[in-house]
Amino acid sequence: MNGYDLIDDAFIDTTPDAVWAALVAELRGAARWWVPHNTFAPGAVPPDQVGGETQWTVHTKGVDKGGMKLRFTSRTRAVDPGRRLATEYVDGAFRGSAEFVLDPVDGGRRTRLSLRFSAAPQGGLRLLAKVADIGLQHSKATQDAFANLNALLAGSPR
Repeated sequence: MNGYDLIDDAFIDTTPDAVWAALVAELRGAARWWVPHNTFAPGAVPPDQVGGETQWTVHTKGVDKGGMKLRFTSRTRAVDPGRRLATEYVDGAFRGSAEFVLDPVDGGRRTRLSLRFSAAPQGGLRLLAKVADIGLQHSKATQDAFANLNALLAGSPR
């Protein structure tokens, strides 16, 4: 595969259950912590169920700021509630997979959240990838989102 195999992670200062709830809510369209970079719209089957579909939109300049929007669809292929959610990109700007893993830290009071993005750009994005560091932008947006998530959940029960 000509593409990306990236792992981004962060420590979130709350329990895996709280992080899981926020992750699922975001994939269902909550738009609380991945904005301004990404927004999500769920399909008929929720993203935290095998077979669930999610429409991802990457807003290259931020939500409502114009710029190119990259759209792609993922289908959930594995779920271990509170621990792991694995998806496959089946349509749009990327083909490949993404996997979220939540690991308890400090006796479960904190969570290590990681996202493995293993995907290849499609169509016109493949040409853009020759001149723009899409992998770097993906990691930056993911780290920004994880920092937003930590700030949002820092007061959650431990």
